[in-house]
Amino acid sequence: MENTLFVAAVLGVLEGLTEFIPVSSTGHLLLASYFLGFTSPGNTFAVLIQLGAVLAILSVYAGRLIGIARAAPHDPRAQRFIVAVLIAFLPAVVVGVLAHDLIKDVLFETPTLIAVMLVLGGVVLLWVDRMADNPRYHDALDFPLSLAFKIGLFQCLAMIPGVSRSGATIVGGLLSGADKRAAAEFSFFLSMPTMAGAFAYDLFKNRHLLSTDDLAVTAVGFVAAFLSAVFVVRRLLDFVSRRGYAPFGWWRIAVGVVALVAIWAGAGSGNGN
Repeated sequence: MENTLFVAAVLGVLEGLTEFIPVSSTGHLLLASYFLGFTSPGNTFAVLIQLGAVLAILSVYAGRLIGIARAAPHDPRAQRFIVAVLIAFLPAVVVGVLAHDLIKDVLFETPTLIAVMLVLGGVVLLWVDRMADNPRYHDALDFPLSLAFKIGLFQCLAMIPGVSRSGATIVGGLLSGADKRAAAEFSFFLSMPTMAGAFAYDLFKNRHLLSTDDLAVTAVGFVAAFLSAVFVVRRLLDFVSRRGYAPFGWWRIAVGVVALVAIWAGAGSGNGN
């Protein structure tokens, strides 16, 4: 039991550290579970600890959210921003509902695919980080609705494990003229309805797999995810303003290559096919 709780804590920290940076928290979590031999029916553990990351972003951005909500009745800028987030959120709702079973039952069970997508995503991130010059949009609250919709379409790519929800939305923002800080901040705001919706839908679909026997393991992972996610959210914007996204691109490539070598060497709980 103690070993299981330790693994749950490790996975929770991994979830929180990677959820809001463009490296794919799902990819890291699934690969770590695969190599550590940690199993959860229907991936319910991953679903439940994700709520910790959702609450982390809500707690850090509570002041901003309250300010936007108070301004919305009389401020056209706040109103447009709320509509922009909803427009960006809608494509993921449609694709997520239609492709849920394929994503969870097939793609989530393919470690080799996850590792390959980590590498490819890293290459894309390095390229976009160098190409993202002369941005036109410097504040997430001023994104036009057309830009928000484009970012929403990019977010759908994150349905493939290893792509990264934050990575896809940030790349979409950078390619559409947003600066590095604004792209990351819009990704933060978009993560709130997206992650909350995904959590609620996954929980509903897997409700029959929930068990009180896993309560302690889930609680440890949840708390670890919350605390580590708070740490990341409070520091990420300043980091990308100074360093850009290249460090995350190189990290993705390194993790993906190591994972592929390990899979091909026969490590982990499966055969990687």
